Amino acid sequence: MRNTARWATTLGLTAAAVCAPLAGAASAAAGSAPSALYAPSALVLTLGHGESALTTTPERAATLTCAPGPSGTHPAAASACAELNGVDGDLDALTMREGVFCTKQYDPVVVTVDGVWQGQRVSYERIFSNECVMNAHGSSVFAF
Repeated sequence: MRNTARWATTLGLTAAAVCAPLAGAASAAAGSAPSALYAPSALVLTLGHGESALTTTPERAATLTCAPGPSGTHPAAASACAELNGVDGDLDALTMREGVFCTKQYDPVVVTVDGVWQGQRVSYERIFSNECVMNAHGSSVFAF
């Protein structure tokens, strides 16, 4: 049941994040052409405590749209989009910042990211040993 709820939430948020920027284009006059075409970049991020996305209930979720501009429910959308643009959307390339020291306490945190990045489907899951380690990776991306 938890997995069904996770997928329903992710699907709903992804649809809203991807379709919201397109709604403005649909309301434009029929004879006017869009000023620029872009590949959509819209993501749904979830976070929960546990060792697997299948068995962990999401505690927080945020939407992040980076194209045509930063928006969504993510509290630091502009800086998160800048970080993702810096690694070409490769979430695995977000490495731990230097000079950050975390305890060895094991309190696993699961982060999932689903959606579209520059027109390509994205499905990402990562388990961090604790929130300090998570926050040290992609400081703005996972700060929601």
